Amino acid sequence: MAAISNSNTDFACKLFHTLSHADPSGNIFVSPLSISSALAMVYLGAKGDTATQMAKAASYILKLANRLYGENTANFLPEFLDATQKYYHADLKAVDFIGAPDACRKEINTWVEQQTENKIKDLLKPGTVSTMTRLVLVNAIYFKGNWMDPFDPADTKEMSFETYKDGKKRVQMMYQIGEFPYKYIPEIGLQILELPYVGELSMFILLPEKTENGPDPLLMLEKKLTRANLEEWTKRGNMYNHKVHVHLPKFKLEENYKLNDPLAKLGMTYVFWSGKADLSGMKGDKTLFLSTVVHKAFVEVNKVGTEAAAATEESDDDMGFIDPVPQVAHFTADHPFLFFIRHDKTKSILFLGRFSSP
Repeated sequence: MAAISNSNTDFACKLFHTLSHADPSGNIFVSPLSISSALAMVYLGAKGDTATQMAKAASYILKLANRLYGENTANFLPEFLDATQKYYHADLKAVDFIGAPDACRKEINTWVEQQTENKIKDLLKPGTVSTMTRLVLVNAIYFKGNWMDPFDPADTKEMSFETYKDGKKRVQMMYQIGEFPYKYIPEIGLQILELPYVGELSMFILLPEKTENGPDPLLMLEKKLTRANLEEWTKRGNMYNHKVHVHLPKFKLEENYKLNDPLAKLGMTYVFWSGKADLSGMKGDKTLFLSTVVHKAFVEVNKVGTEAAAATEESDDDMGFIDPVPQVAHFTADHPFLFFIRHDKTKSILFLGRFSSP
C-alpha cells in the first residue's frame, strides 16, 4: 500500500507542476486519484514503449466508480475485459458510437452525473464523441465530508482576500479557535494546518507567508512541492496539536482540463499517436489510440465540511523542524494557498488544488 500511495503522490505533484506552469496564477483543482485510476485501466491494454511511458508517468491502482463504453462492432480481447472487471470493477457497456455518437455522449454524461451526485455535469462537450470513437473509459470519484470540528456560522464575516494578480477581493471568511495539527516552518515561511473530517480523511492547507516585495511566495512554495517534502512536512512526528485561530474562506471551484499536453510532458506521448500507440492488449492490433483525456473536478468548502467530485474520461531541500509555535497560533488564509484532501491511513491524495482567486 505504501508503494501505491507513493506513486499516487508523485503523480499528483508532477501533474500539479505541469498545470501550474501552464497557468501560474489561476485556481487549480484536480483529483489525481481519479486520473491515475482511469490511466491504469488504459495501462492494462498497453504494450511495448506505450506501456513503459505510462508506467513512468503514472501507476496507481484503486477501485473507484469505473465504466468502459465500447463500440458494439469492435472486438475487445476477453483478457482485457476480464482484467478491467477484476481490478477496477469496470464492465464494458456496448454502445453505438458509429450510428449515434451524440446519444452515447449524453449517456456517458448521465452516468457521470449520477456517480458524482450531480456535481459533475457535461463532462463530454458536444463533438467530443464522434463516429470514429471506439472506446471511452470513464472514472468518477465523489467525496462529501463533514468537519470533525465544524465552523460556527455566527462567526463567519466578510473579509478581504488578497490575490497576487487582481488585488483584494471580498470573501465570506469562516472562523474558529480550536486544537488542530499544525506546523510552522520558518526556513520557508510556511504554515501547515490539518483540518480533520469525520472518518479517515483530512484537508491539509499550505499557507505561505505574505511578502511585500520579491517573488510570489506561492510559486516559491510550489517549486518545493514534492512527495518527499509533503511526507516530511505533514507526518505525525512533525505536526503537533496547537490551539489555533483559524480563518478560512468559503470557496467553490469547478475546473475543467484537457490533459493530453500535461500527460505528454510527463512522458506519455505514444498513447496519443495513431501509428505509435500500442494498445494491442485491448483488441489484438495497434489500431487503437487515446484521442483525448478530459478531467473535470468540483470542490466546495463551507462551514459544515467539504463536497468534492471529479470525473476523468479518456478517449529536495532539507528542512529544519524546530517548533517555534506560540501557545496560540494564528492561521489566516486571506491570501493564496495550496490544499489537498488525503486519506489518513494510506496517505493517498484524493484531491489537490490551489486557491488563488475567489
